[in-house]
Amino acid sequence: MIPFFKMSGSGNDFILIDNRDHIVEAALGPVQVVDFVQSACRRVASVGADGLILIERSDRHAFRWRFFNADGSEVEMCGNGGRCAARFAFLKKIAGPSLSFETAAGVIDAQVTEDVVKLRLTDPTDLQLNVSLPVEGRILETHFINTGVPHVVHFVEELDAFDVFRTGRVIRYHEHYAPKGTNANFVRVIDRRTLQVRTYERGVEDETLACGTGLTASVLIAAARGLVESPVSVRVRSGEILKVYFERNEKGFSRVYFEGRVQVIYEGTIWEEAWRGLATETAAARLASDH
Repeated sequence: MIPFFKMSGSGNDFILIDNRDHIVEAALGPVQVVDFVQSACRRVASVGADGLILIERSDRHAFRWRFFNADGSEVEMCGNGGRCAARFAFLKKIAGPSLSFETAAGVIDAQVTEDVVKLRLTDPTDLQLNVSLPVEGRILETHFINTGVPHVVHFVEELDAFDVFRTGRVIRYHEHYAPKGTNANFVRVIDRRTLQVRTYERGVEDETLACGTGLTASVLIAAARGLVESPVSVRVRSGEILKVYFERNEKGFSRVYFEGRVQVIYEGTIWEEAWRGLATETAAARLASDH
């Protein structure tokens, strides 16, 4: 059995497991971690989540994490997942309210104040403005930035009625971003301090209720175009408002933070009989698709 927390950062939900003593590997035996992740994140049939986070030991920082999307892919960074991980570590007494932790994208700093977490992201890279992208017979003006993971940003005037799933999926798998793909964000500028953002997330393969690195990417692109100034409030699909802070410099941006509430949904234990059968099904389905 594997104990876990189910947590939500602005509607982005995650399974968090304290794996400092390698309880996951001990429980799984020959079953691959990717199959376990897919099984645990499967909605209705299992716990269900946008992703799964393993908290592991670090020699230099509060902890090291491994972050998996719901499809089992392991990626460098997730902003809302990072906020959940920080509060999880605080609640489990792994760290104090001010902490730093290791990710594949670099070291992340966080401050936990009750149920609000302010997270400092690694400095963004690879800023590209005004990329003309052919999408379904038309040309979209897009922009690109990496805020720990890759993000395309496209501005629209009417966001509520926009087909985020269809257009986002085309951009996510666009040959311009092959082979790894990208996340896709669609943004409406409300005023110089407020944006509305919807995101199609790579790995989840759908629109999510919020994406921390995506809303941050959207703010930074808007700032690079002179549309907003720090701090910026961002309305996400879940209805929550998050806040992004940043500084401009000659290279682009630095000291990038975003903050918002983190909710503990429940604490529980995943039984072996629940995940092992699903993992076997998942592995068999993957084997069949390979052939």
